[in-house]
This record gives sequence, C-alpha cells and structure tokens, in this order.
Amino acid sequence: MFDSPLSASAYEVLGVDPSAGHDELRRAYRLRLRQTHPDTGGDAAVFIQVQRAWELVGTAEARAAYDRRTGVATETVWSGWRPPAAPSDSRPRARSYGHPGGWRRERYLTLIREWAGRGVEVPDPYDPALVRSAPRELRRLLADALAEEATARTVADLGIGFTVWHDVAAGASAEDKLDHVVLSPSGLYGVMSEDFGGIVGFRRGEITGPSVGHRAPVTSLLGRMRTVARAAKVKFGGAIVVLPDDDLAQAVTPLGGIRGIPVVVVRRSALAMVLRQGVPGARAIGGNELFDVRTRLQHTVSFV
Repeated sequence: MFDSPLSASAYEVLGVDPSAGHDELRRAYRLRLRQTHPDTGGDAAVFIQVQRAWELVGTAEARAAYDRRTGVATETVWSGWRPPAAPSDSRPRARSYGHPGGWRRERYLTLIREWAGRGVEVPDPYDPALVRSAPRELRRLLADALAEEATARTVADLGIGFTVWHDVAAGASAEDKLDHVVLSPSGLYGVMSEDFGGIVGFRRGEITGPSVGHRAPVTSLLGRMRTVARAAKVKFGGAIVVLPDDDLAQAVTPLGGIRGIPVVVVRRSALAMVLRQGVPGARAIGGNELFDVRTRLQHTVSFV
C-alpha cells in the first residue's frame, strides 16, 4: 500500500511528522482510528489504511525497517525505485519482446531531471525523498513504469507457452501505447498495467474513483487493442487491467463484454491465475492458430 510512488507514506496517513516520537505516533494512530471508523461515519478504506500504517511503524523494529526501505532514515544507503535486476534462475521463461515500462521510465528520468536539476545533474533520480516531493504526474509516470515491470515479471514466470510484447505502438504518439500483448493457450489478451494510487470503483464498464480522475482506462485499452488487431489482422480474446492489490476490493472483477471483448480488472497477485485459466468468455487459442497469431504479431508489432 505504501510502496507506490503515488501512495501516501505511513506517517502521512497517521498525520504525523516522520520524526515524531512513539507516544505521539500512538496518539495519532488512536485519533485517526476514531476519525475513520465506519461506525462513526468514517471511510472504511481509509480506516484500513490507518491500521496498515500502524502495522508498518507501530513498533521500533517495524518502524526502523520501514524507514530504511522508504528512505526516511538519514543513514540509509537504499536509493529507491530502480529497474529490477535480471533473473538469475534458469527455468524456461515466456518469450518476451520489447522493454516493459521503458517509455514511462525514460520519460520520468527526463522530466525529474528537468524539474529537480534545473540544469544541474541530479545525483539520484530515484531517491525516495526526491520522488515523494515530485509533482504527482511525475510520480505517476514512475508508478506506472513499476506496474508494467511487475506485470512483465509475472508473465515471464509463466513459462515458454506464453509470448508477450511490451510497450507496443498503438497510435500516433508514444502515450497511445499498449502496455502488453500476451499470447497464451487461454487466449490473446491486451493488458494495461496501472497504478492510480488509490482504491477504485466501477461504473458502466469503466474504472472510476478520485485517483482515476477523468481518465477512461478501459475505453483507452480497448481502443489501443483495436489498433493493434487491425494492423496484425488478429482478434483479441479479452482485455485485462492490472492494478495493485490494495486498490481493489476483490481479486478479479469481470466487467462483462464491452464492444464484444470480455474485460476483467485483476489484482496484481491474481494475474498469473487469470492468464493460465483464461478471461471468462474469452476464446481459447490452440494448435496451428496459436503459431499463426504469433507470426502475425511478430511481423507487425512495433515498439515505442
């Protein structure tokens, strides 16, 4: 919940300064519990956040670990959100093309240096304190890059029966990209990896909530899928939106068929299960058709 660049820190949720003593921290926790308790008119989602914040900083040991991980402690040498290291195991992995999260991460690096450096080199663009102080749109770029990288790791672990293309061009600008195209025996899917930084809801087949703003993620995803489908002459079986676990009330939320495409919104931890079992209502692909679809995509897909 508090590891995303978009998330409030545990201290912010409790309403105290990171330097607050334990007694002050405890008082703030009890106050926030009373303020947010659903029985007294509080928001249930915020109430859960307050409890989670206390779990992270309520004891000396947990607080020290949290401060080291998030860069609060002055003695820390940890430097924030970085590209994941290459996998060291030798298990068969999914075929993978493109650079997951690459466009957004490069965009973040360019803009954070412009914003923070003002012509001077930024020593560490991933420094947690720097990231937390950056404008929300910059933090969102990094959060979405991390979300795409997390999806890529999940798909890679599914094995050689899966093929995935990342950062697929799907429009006139790089921002119109399709985060992932995943081909598997359970179907061909367009996948969007997002981190809105807050709990979301649903209305009329679209994702809603204060953190989503005026965006229409499902509509955008389906539009990008249509662009890729027309270019490659393939038919997608389903659409998947992947969000952080804490932002969804349940693991899998089917939104039904939208413009003829079954759409589901899934927690990050449930993505592997959905890809193995298939999106409800999606058409499975097998035999020669799977090889034909892979060939069409491989000859057509371009990257941002």
